Amino acid sequence: MEVFELVIGLLFVGAILAAAARRLNAPYPALLALAGAALALIPGIPTVMLDPELALTLFVAPVLLDAAFDSSPRDLKANWRSVTGLALVAVGLTVAAVAVVVRWMVPEVSWPAAIALGAIVAPPDAAAATAVLRQLRPPHRLIVILEGESLFNDASALLIYRLAIGAALTGTFSGWSAVPMLALVCLGSIALGVALSWVTLRVLVRINDIATTVIVQFLSTFAVWMIAERLHLSGIITVVVYAIMAARSAPDLMPARLRIPSYAVWEVVVFVLNVLAFILVGLQLKPILARLASAELLHYAATGAAVTAAVILIRIVWVTVYSTVARYVRGRSAVVIAWCGMRGIVTIAAALALPVEFPHRDLILFTAFCVVLGTLVLQGMTLGPLLRALALEDDDTVEREVRLARAQTTRAGLAAIARNDSGEEMLRLLRRKYEARLRRAEADGMSAEPIEGDGVPEFNAAYRRAQEEERRALSELRSTGVIGDDAFHRVEEELDWAEVNAQTMARRD
Repeated sequence: MEVFELVIGLLFVGAILAAAARRLNAPYPALLALAGAALALIPGIPTVMLDPELALTLFVAPVLLDAAFDSSPRDLKANWRSVTGLALVAVGLTVAAVAVVVRWMVPEVSWPAAIALGAIVAPPDAAAATAVLRQLRPPHRLIVILEGESLFNDASALLIYRLAIGAALTGTFSGWSAVPMLALVCLGSIALGVALSWVTLRVLVRINDIATTVIVQFLSTFAVWMIAERLHLSGIITVVVYAIMAARSAPDLMPARLRIPSYAVWEVVVFVLNVLAFILVGLQLKPILARLASAELLHYAATGAAVTAAVILIRIVWVTVYSTVARYVRGRSAVVIAWCGMRGIVTIAAALALPVEFPHRDLILFTAFCVVLGTLVLQGMTLGPLLRALALEDDDTVEREVRLARAQTTRAGLAAIARNDSGEEMLRLLRRKYEARLRRAEADGMSAEPIEGDGVPEFNAAYRRAQEEERRALSELRSTGVIGDDAFHRVEEELDWAEVNAQTMARRD
């Protein structure tokens, strides 16, 4: 009961901190990290130990699926060089640099354990950066690169993490002989993600109850991760592929009345998982601090500071070299990308997932939290002022695509009405309303007010056909690459609310 009361209280505190973060234009994980650190210092707080095998599944699977579902394959393809450089090269350099620093600071730490720590702190958390960036509206391409990086750097870092843990616990490392196995794991994970997305969507399309739909979505997310792990594949890659594939088909299969509440629930759950992760790491740091003498604590703190400096500097160096040589990302955007290296929930979850018997687990967990706290506070709290100083402005990419999508979908709906126009007064009224909506979309790009009928069955039937054509046109715009997923989801939400409103009015009538 004591732990339950603590969690309820801290979730409330987390909600307050999130509101404060929005006012400060700061990432809310930065304030959560400070709260977790304070939690480890408060006397009388109970110690809570999480099963290490549960940590990655509980915290990473749903958060990763949420991010991957909203990703835009078109935009990722356009920026693949930058994303690949950050997700592979920057991660590899960070792992190597951290391992060297840890071995220098604490020579008794083995190379596999040092590499495991490097893999834990290597992947930045895009959610922390975009929480600030989206409020300040920087160029869309900058956000695409950061979010794309977060999808794939988790996979590369956690593959290294798994290999390092195995080497540390068994004392053997297969080296280059592991490369074919890694390739097989990647291909198998991709195939499994595609297959499971197809199966899950065929199940979800048969469910019409909101609560059941949301529950099945969450259960399937955890099931995808666990099936991949049981088959010795990559849960990360499988979930990313699963989410991207599901996002291609789900809008055409799931009705609006189910999609609207499910999106809202996912947003809340991701927030709750972030709060719980920082609570749990704070509670697990408390016994570590109690076991350390003053000299040991100072040495741990020095190691944490050195590793934090290493991960920040390596990213800055890599982005600087890449922008100079490749010239694909340059100038002020490169400065922002270099500074967006905040670590978050994946680092916390990977540290908590270390086996209890893992050598130097206390040092690794403490150092990982230092990196999360240091990067979130130092970089996260200064990101807003940096963006304002650089005067980076939105390039209006998404807004142009949203305006285009609104006009094109309205034209499609108007064409559907014209094809079925029987000359009745109510149908002429519907046509005039769509023509007014089209004029508004073409003039200023603003979304239109919902169209309401007056209970005439012919009007409602024509309106449903028009809405179906609007959705078909919107899906075609995305599938052909005319618009990206950000614009797609914006207009999809507008069509969803219009559909729900029409259904509500029809039931009332």
